[in-house]
Order: sequence, then C-alpha cells, then structure tokens
Amino acid sequence: MAVFIATSHLGKLIKSALLLTIFIFLGFAESNAQEIQADICILSGSEAGFTAAIQAARMGKTIILIEPTGHPGGMMVEGIAKDIRFGSSVVIGGIAREVYTAIEDYYGRKPAFDQYGWHSRYEPSVAEEIIEQFLAQEKNIRIIRNTRIKEENGVRKQGSRIQGITLENGQEVAAKVFIDASVEGHLLHLAGITTETIREGNQAYGETKNGIQVENTYRQFEIQVDPYMVPGDSSSSLIPTIQAGELGEYGDPSKYIQGFCFRLVLTQEEDNRIPITKPVNYDPFTYEIYRRYLRQGGRLFHPRVRRPNGKTDLGSWHDLSANLYGENWQYPDGDYATQDSIVQYHKDFTQGLIWFLQNDSAVDEQTRKNWAGWGLCRDEFTDNGGWPRRLYIRSARRLVSDYVITEHHTSRDKTTQVTDPLGRQPVAIAWWPPDTHHARRIVRDGYAYNEGFVFGGDDWRPFGVSWQALLPKAEECTNLITPTCPSSSYVAYGAIRILPTFMVLGQSAGCAAAIAIDQQSAVQEIDYTSLQNQLLQNEQILSIPENWLEYVKSETH
Repeated sequence: MAVFIATSHLGKLIKSALLLTIFIFLGFAESNAQEIQADICILSGSEAGFTAAIQAARMGKTIILIEPTGHPGGMMVEGIAKDIRFGSSVVIGGIAREVYTAIEDYYGRKPAFDQYGWHSRYEPSVAEEIIEQFLAQEKNIRIIRNTRIKEENGVRKQGSRIQGITLENGQEVAAKVFIDASVEGHLLHLAGITTETIREGNQAYGETKNGIQVENTYRQFEIQVDPYMVPGDSSSSLIPTIQAGELGEYGDPSKYIQGFCFRLVLTQEEDNRIPITKPVNYDPFTYEIYRRYLRQGGRLFHPRVRRPNGKTDLGSWHDLSANLYGENWQYPDGDYATQDSIVQYHKDFTQGLIWFLQNDSAVDEQTRKNWAGWGLCRDEFTDNGGWPRRLYIRSARRLVSDYVITEHHTSRDKTTQVTDPLGRQPVAIAWWPPDTHHARRIVRDGYAYNEGFVFGGDDWRPFGVSWQALLPKAEECTNLITPTCPSSSYVAYGAIRILPTFMVLGQSAGCAAAIAIDQQSAVQEIDYTSLQNQLLQNEQILSIPENWLEYVKSETH
C-alpha cells in the first residue's frame, strides 16, 4: 500500500510538471497554484464567449475561458434551436456559419444560408458536442468550468485597466484584455462599469417602444380571467402570477423587464423519457390562473416535436405559458444568491406547471391529452437530471457608454434612422425586430392583463451593430469588451439578443481583443479599418444586402 501511494504521488507530480510545461509553452504563465496568466480572459462560454475564444486563439493568443455552468455554448446548448428567422441566415458568417454547417453535416443535411425561411433544427447535446470539438481544436484555449468571479473583491483594477480577477474556487486570473460575454454582465458590474437594467422609458432616447406599453394586443389574454382570490371581489388579494399596481403612463420607465423561462427539451419516446415528478413544495393553488383560464375556454400552449429524434423546443411567449411575467425584476442587478433563488423558483414553478397540466383534475381532457407522456430527455443535460443548466435570461445588464444603440437604429423610417459615422462601423448585422416579451401581469378593467410585449410589425429593418457599442467609456475601463451586454436601450437590445448575432459579435470581440494586444493599445483606440479587414478576412458579413426587404417578411412567434 505504501509503495502504491508513493508511486501514485510521483505520477501526480510528473503529470503536474507536464501540464505546467504545456501551459508555459502555450503562453499560459502560472506563477503559483492559484494564479494563471493569459493574453485574454473571457467570462462565460456563451454563444459570444466560445466564438470570441476561438477567434482570438486562431490569431495566436492564449485564452482563459471561464464557464460557470461547465458547458460552453450558451443557450445553443441549453435549449434554444429556432433563432434564425426573417431571412437572417443571410448575414451569418465566420465561425457562426462554421458551427451551423457542422451541425447540419452531423444530421446529413446541407445548410441553406441564402434561402429565406431556412433555420437549423438540432438537439442541444449535438450542438454541445460540436462546440466542444471546435474549442478542443484550439490548443491555446484553457477552459475553467463550474466557478464564477467572486462577488467580494473579485476584480482587481489599476486605474482604468483590469489587472486580474479572483474566482470563487480560489484561482486568480491575470490577462491583458478581458471580455465579458455573460448576459448578466457580472464582470462589467464588479469592475465598476456603468450599466442599466430597467426599461428606461421613451424619453431617455426619444423612442416610442420603450418603457410601459399601454396598449398590448400581441400575446394578450384572449379571454377574461378573474384575478382576485375571491372571484369578483376587488378587495380580496390577487391570485399567484399577478402583481399589484397600476398600469401607468405610456412610455414611462419601469423596473419590470421581459419574462424568463426554461427552454425545455421534452420527448414522448419512452426509452428516453424522464417523467415529470411533482415538486416537493408543490402547491396546486400556484396555478389557479391556469385553472380559471381553462375553465373560461382558453387553450394553453403545449409541446410539439420540433427537433430530431422526437424532441421539442418548448418556448414560452404566449398569453399564458411558463414565462413568469413580473417575477424576475430583481434578477438583473441582484447578487448571486438573489439570482440563484430566482432561477430555482422558475424551475420549481415550471416543473409544477407541467405536473399540474398532466395530472390536475381541473384540467380538461384535451389539455391533459396534449401534455400526456411528455417528459425530460435522458440524453440531454445529463448532469442536471434532464433540466437545462441555464434559465433563458432575455435581458439583464446593458453597458452604458458614449455610444448607445436605440430604437432609431432599427427603424425603417428614413426620417428617424441613425446615420452617424460611428453607426457605420459594424462588427455584426442585427437582423431581428425589436423583441421584448411581456414584463408583468397586472389587473386592468377587472381582469388579468399582460403588459410589455414589443414584437414584429413592418417598421423595422436590419442594422449594423457598431463596434463602439461594445466598449465602455475610456475613463471606466480600457481593456474590456462586451459582445453580450452592448450599450443599447432596453428595446434596441431586443433586436440584438439573438443567438447567431451573439456568435458573430463574439467573434468580432475576440478579434478586437487580439488586435488591441498586438497594437498595445486601449480597446477604444483600435483602428476600425484594421478590425474590419481582419473580420472580412475571417469571412464575417458586415454589410446588409441591397435586397434585404425581400428577406424580411412578416412572421409571428
């Protein structure tokens, strides 16, 4: 036994020495067991995080990629599939196009990026496998999994430069340039950089779709649902999922932001199905609004096969679904404990909702039939019991910088379009209408009312996302870029927050970070022409086709 222990210990020493040699050879300097140095440190392996890492690595830079969930890929590997629409595939280039092509090749299909209506349907596990392969091909990317930046003293700054960060697992990371590719903007926040989380209101940027939306017909209740604990008695309290408060004035600021949900992957295939069990803390009254909705003749959303191998992408955008309107306003600027509790609440609620729809005697036969036999997938999210590791966070922190993308950038009306020179420095094309889900559920005229949805219409157009929107003010930080929390208004962010757009922005951010290192300059001082030329060389698409209107056709969720 003593010999075995000694031999094992010797083997570990040899392995550690080999790993240290490899890291030094690649450019990772590890001064002690807790500190790592690299050219670029990226927070989050989101859609933007993993593409940023790959691009910078291809430009010869060493990368530390920190992924708190342990699974790079963002919502691509956490449940979303259909995020290419309105002909948006025509402006997907670079690494994003490589990834989608690899996914299509896996299924024996050919992508049709230039064909209106094409989009890629895939299983999250397949996307994850392919993304991990892309990352593994780049030998100078080191991934640190399952840890976050410390909330207390987690960021070390000297003047306007971030020197390093400390992780919850005790590791310290130093880098020349940092990229915050998280949706939550944790690095921005902890580095003391100005951000915004609320619906600013129309007055802030002269918009028409920001703030409180007084008239909401899109995804509005089609039937009248009594909101009171004692039906018809406005002096009684409100049933769950409905918030107290007045509607307010059109366009006024509001702390309430669009609802979150899990993008569940469900199946009816018995050999791959994990049945939905009743949560330990299940309270059937939590779902009283669904009971009343059905009683009034309402028809609820339900799963449909939308992916290969009998799986679904269960979205939530309906009048009454798993979106918890008004239940998440504390998330964007909350501490980790607050954010974690909101995620857990959404999980418990969603699990209980499916149990309710499958088992409650108040649910009509057709609805129960629609939900019968659906369960989580054994071969998806295998380390989390079939549940996605991430809640779909549609809006959190947004950078507030010298350049702000607003509703005017999205406008088809030439009298309100933005034509400034900085707006002509694109690092991605946003090809999506302003899209913000309902933000709260209140009482209006005695019945339940959803407030906040902005989507679609024929007044929007694709636009270039300016490089300047990814940069903080120089006095706040000179070595940080964010592709996922760009400087934008709440409603404009709704046109940017799409998976392929994030992937393209991430590649551009990784390229810019590498150029900043090569030029030994602040990120704000990078010459755009140099960045543009490098991006075009890497097959990014930075211009909108002249016939764009032929691609942009009216669609609904």
